[in-house]
Amino acid sequence: MSNLPGIYDGALEPNAANYAALTPLSFIERTAAVYPEFTAVVHGQIRRTWAETYERTRRIASALAGRGIGKNQTVSIIAANIPEMFEAHFAVPMAGAVLNTVNTRLDAEAIAFILQHAEARAVFVDPEFSEVTERAIRITGRRDLLVVDIEDPSYEGGRRIGSVTWNDLLAEGRADFDWQPPANEWDAISLNYTSGTTGNPKGVVYHHRGAALNAMSNIITWGMAHHSRYLWTLPMFHCNGWCFPWTIAANAGICICLRSVRAEPIYQLIRDEQVTHFCGAPIVLNMLANAPDALKDFSHKIKVMTAGASPPAAVIEKMEAMGVEVTHVYGLTETYGPSVVCAWKSAWDAEAPADRARLKARQGVKNLALSGLMVADPQTLVPVPSDGATMGEIFMRGNNVMKGYLKNPSASAESFNGGWFASGDLGVLHPDGYVGLKDRSKDIIISGGENISSVEVEDVLYKHPAVMEAAVVARPDVKWGETPCAFVELKAGAEVTDSDLIAFCRQNMAHFKTPRTVVFGPLPKTSTGKIQKFVLRNRARDLG
Repeated sequence: MSNLPGIYDGALEPNAANYAALTPLSFIERTAAVYPEFTAVVHGQIRRTWAETYERTRRIASALAGRGIGKNQTVSIIAANIPEMFEAHFAVPMAGAVLNTVNTRLDAEAIAFILQHAEARAVFVDPEFSEVTERAIRITGRRDLLVVDIEDPSYEGGRRIGSVTWNDLLAEGRADFDWQPPANEWDAISLNYTSGTTGNPKGVVYHHRGAALNAMSNIITWGMAHHSRYLWTLPMFHCNGWCFPWTIAANAGICICLRSVRAEPIYQLIRDEQVTHFCGAPIVLNMLANAPDALKDFSHKIKVMTAGASPPAAVIEKMEAMGVEVTHVYGLTETYGPSVVCAWKSAWDAEAPADRARLKARQGVKNLALSGLMVADPQTLVPVPSDGATMGEIFMRGNNVMKGYLKNPSASAESFNGGWFASGDLGVLHPDGYVGLKDRSKDIIISGGENISSVEVEDVLYKHPAVMEAAVVARPDVKWGETPCAFVELKAGAEVTDSDLIAFCRQNMAHFKTPRTVVFGPLPKTSTGKIQKFVLRNRARDLG
């Protein structure tokens, strides 16, 4: 093929008439212009339109710009899923700055590290987290940090720790603030920190292009009807809520806020606000599936998107039995949240419920924003055969892969392997081209030379009617090297012995994969609700 200039080259270059940088900020501008009177935000007694919400974001952006905060400067926010958290996803980048949503479950030392590492110029503080934020600021020794208090009627308590409030900035800013889209769509829009279970967290940088594309991909992935009613059960601090603040703006939908993730208020809002969509980790689905039946008094169609640890097929089956359609997605902080989806096929509708759930428990195929997905040998990058059995590492590439890690070039270089992002997750490729996650590379159990997926063992344990939660890790063994050790939390009032569970597993899977040890009790979790397997590995090691 010729590489010489052709008739379509040369004069046909991008110009102001045919090119604009992709940014999710354009979504709220359009929706406020087309649907100004439509409801945008619901929070208790608060109901705001898209026109009101857009005006508020422009005022906050104007106030930040007036205080000298702009491009490549970080603005942090520590808040629950309240309207101000939603508005910050537009206001901060409208000022040209970079939004850093901080995990609200972190301790003061971890928050202090983030504020320092991100070189935050300002921090917005929800009253629920004023005490821990004040301690964090004291640890940093920062006196130049602009601290802004959010006044929220849904929380009783807390106290002012800042020099101004969110409402002060609203009054200070201009409603006609002439914000500008980024000059380069590769400019940073947000900064998200990983959980940091093996050291200090890494700062993952998102760009405007990736945020816009993944936000729109969410609509297509889910088949979201215009003006969908979205309930915030997923924390907005987590991967910018999987880009859903920007998705809701593109969809001209309704953002239904929720401060506390508990079964009763979730089911109440589902009923009262006619919620059509929500997201949540498998632990949230498990909580809802096992909630009292009296709470489940809704009759309309609902869709839930779940990701995180692989959802047990038994949990998916329970949710769908309630009339909630489950879409399983997969991704990492480094891929803007969900970048892989278990795209459903109508031919599977005829399968038995258990078989449908098993199909949905797979991770799936790339979404529209991702350009490449493969399972391959991490050393050679040779793809594994599509036999559903040969394990390899999952690799991605595309517009919804991070720019890199902030101020950590060695970690960035390590994560990008031969033009691919290395996930660190192990999986298989099924004959139909769908990826199935088997484990984190550090969680795989090697027993007698055979690889055992902890996820596969957990999936069987979740099928037992007495099991509420389960996690499986390797326990050192003199003969086999390692054997599966199951940590199990039972449902309230349930009784079962370790022998019962071991026998149940032997009946439902290969014997060599069956746990040799079962330990009962509550499971330790990270601040984002993930089970802390590194803690359980230490406990298993201590068993001898």
